Amino acid sequence: MNTLLLHCRPGFEGEVCAEIAEHAARLDVAGYPRAKPQSACAEFVCSEAGGAERLMRKLRFSQLIFPRQWARGEYVPLPETDRITVLLDALAGFPVCGSLWLEVLDTNEGKELSTFCRKFEKPLRTALSKAGKLKDDAQLPRLLLTFRSGREAFVGLAEPDNSALWPMGIPRLKFPREAPSRSTLKLEEAWHQFIPRHQWDARLAPGMTAVDLGAAPGGWTWQLVRREIKVTAVDNGPMAESLMYSGFVEHQRADGFTFKPRRPVNWMVCDIVEKPARTAAMIETWMGEGWCQEAVVNLKLPMKQRYAEVRKLLARIEAGLKGRGVKASIACKQLYHDREEVTCHLRRL
Repeated sequence: MNTLLLHCRPGFEGEVCAEIAEHAARLDVAGYPRAKPQSACAEFVCSEAGGAERLMRKLRFSQLIFPRQWARGEYVPLPETDRITVLLDALAGFPVCGSLWLEVLDTNEGKELSTFCRKFEKPLRTALSKAGKLKDDAQLPRLLLTFRSGREAFVGLAEPDNSALWPMGIPRLKFPREAPSRSTLKLEEAWHQFIPRHQWDARLAPGMTAVDLGAAPGGWTWQLVRREIKVTAVDNGPMAESLMYSGFVEHQRADGFTFKPRRPVNWMVCDIVEKPARTAAMIETWMGEGWCQEAVVNLKLPMKQRYAEVRKLLARIEAGLKGRGVKASIACKQLYHDREEVTCHLRRL
């Protein structure tokens, strides 16, 4: 179990390799990353026994930017028949696990395997339970099986409190018909990613105030209004009429980068297509000046050196806030509903 498998968005394999290699070097875990373009995954092959487990133990998955899911383990070739017997043999040296997730990669081939996984899960779960390898215990490691085909699977482990919130790191969110645009799912996923569910009622409470920069037509504003939060929607473009009839939205036709709120708000959200350095400077101003308590902002990525650029921008924001004497938590993740971007969450402490 000396290989670390990391799921990601297709096309971002290089970013995952750069990120995990940097962390491994910092933590003195010897090994090397590898990935095939558009494979939706990368691997970090550790050179020393126990390296993958040590790497996962010293890293918090929630602090990784580009990986969607991870597991330490090994590839197991599977026959066309009696796959369960082969998997049970491969799991002989594995500990008892508390849950089972069957996963595929986010590729066309992976989507085709989803039906196979759904049919295979029940008999596999039954066999694992009978063999004493699977118990219903949230404290035990999670068994993650990632199928690259019906003939090969990566059999891995991850701690349930230090891995993705959902299988493959993909939330099952349903697009609400009333929302003006599909971008609404970006903000909903961000809340799931960055805010513990039991804190939603306190941190996303009715009567709070928010500013949505670059709001039109209102996909992110819709999520705020849904929670009865009063929104100042800033955009020179038109907002969806249904939102304006809600009584929770004030539309300000202005440039999101020059807008200044009349008074501090609970939330600032922003999904403007702009150079990431300019957006980062705007985040620093809003948090540093105390114009908002929390923020969710998307940073659009350049074509090359995307991981290096994100790290540089996050360091700039952190240093800028520190220079202002402001304490804030900063988190960043490429969400499933993101494309050529990452989502940042900041909260004043």
